[in-house]
Amino acid sequence: MRLVEPFLELMTGMMTTLKMLVTEKPVTVQYPEEKKAVKPRYRGRHYLTRYENGLEKCIGCALCAAACPADAIFVEASENTDEKRFSPGDRYASTYEINMLRCIYCGFCEDACPTEAIVLGDNYELSFTDRRQAVYTKEMLILPVPQGGAPTPQVTEPGKFTRSVPEMKDPVD
Repeated sequence: MRLVEPFLELMTGMMTTLKMLVTEKPVTVQYPEEKKAVKPRYRGRHYLTRYENGLEKCIGCALCAAACPADAIFVEASENTDEKRFSPGDRYASTYEINMLRCIYCGFCEDACPTEAIVLGDNYELSFTDRRQAVYTKEMLILPVPQGGAPTPQVTEPGKFTRSVPEMKDPVD
């Protein structure tokens, strides 16, 4: 009896395994050929957004850097002029860097931004072979100029620029 009982337990386990093999659909995804859809609130790679006219939403206030618990964001602001206008405000971010190795993808930067300039997208495929590649610069983060917009810097007539920009749709899904 002592030898039969372990054998019966083993057979019960094997029957359960065979039943699952035949009746259950596999949950394995063949990555990278197949990619699972992420949830709408997923926080992945960062993007800097623009207005529809091409101006950058980032005004260089550095509230995102202050809110970042991992100290992963560095922002350096410069003044806008009528000859070189990058954003609708008085200032713009001349340097914007995110160290992706330090980032914990908490979304505090997105919450702290008053102009909704920084957005965490759904891209999770981030890999680096060098530590320097993990520092995303402004050129890597900013979205392309929308169709019908003008690239920055833009030239504005003195006194003609209005600070209030109407609410426009973000180009990020």
